[in-house]
Amino acid sequence: MSAPATTATIDLNCDVGEGFGAWRIADDEALLDVVTGANVACGFHAGDPSTMRHVCEAAVKRGVTIGAHVGYRDLAGFGRRFLDVDPVELIDEILYQLGALDALAGAAGGEIAYVKPHGALYNAIATHEKQAGAVAEAVWQYDPTLPVLGQPGSRWLARAAEAGLSTIAEAFADRGYSPDGRLLPRREPGAVLTDADEVARRCVRLVQDGEVVAVDGTVIPLQAGSLCVHSDTPGAVALATAARTALVAAGVEVRSFA
Repeated sequence: MSAPATTATIDLNCDVGEGFGAWRIADDEALLDVVTGANVACGFHAGDPSTMRHVCEAAVKRGVTIGAHVGYRDLAGFGRRFLDVDPVELIDEILYQLGALDALAGAAGGEIAYVKPHGALYNAIATHEKQAGAVAEAVWQYDPTLPVLGQPGSRWLARAAEAGLSTIAEAFADRGYSPDGRLLPRREPGAVLTDADEVARRCVRLVQDGEVVAVDGTVIPLQAGSLCVHSDTPGAVALATAARTALVAAGVEVRSFA
């Protein structure tokens, strides 16, 4: 008798809670109806206490896993500008964000289940040794059982693994890749994908074949445990819905890794 076939699984995450005060970036509740992981802004690059609590309540109601989306202290730049933060200070700032979200998630009946850096911090710690080590140290100090999300092959995931943290490689459904496997800077042509059919096909290929096509046509091997759609990408709800629908149709189980 042959062994039963193994069903492929994938997490589908999205950045949420990225408004501030009266400003709103996206339809968080519609996105939470689709995704399995909510990367909740922790108040430094976006978000405020009321927004954070509301998003956590909405996630708990839907059974969506809550992740801490930590970033640089940069509300004006939406956390998308590199800051040359001293590693010791960065540890404290990450701890501060984790504690804030954890309190609000707990009040909403949930808890932090993973950590994912945001924007410029995410990109910087792919190669910035000291900041990568600082973020890993902060997570370890806060809760060494928390898994972390990051770019495959990054110094961040390497330093996190060295610290004893569980690491999850991530791929992006709505962002263009350069031939070396890095994300294209947002200012470059092809950096942001907004066609729902293209995004859906990319997600299925990532899960089934473990590869993604770069902007120049290069095929890049990429094994990921989670796929991300950005909430501020135009048509984000439609993109996430198309991705999930295509994955399920392809026989992939979409569920949280946490």
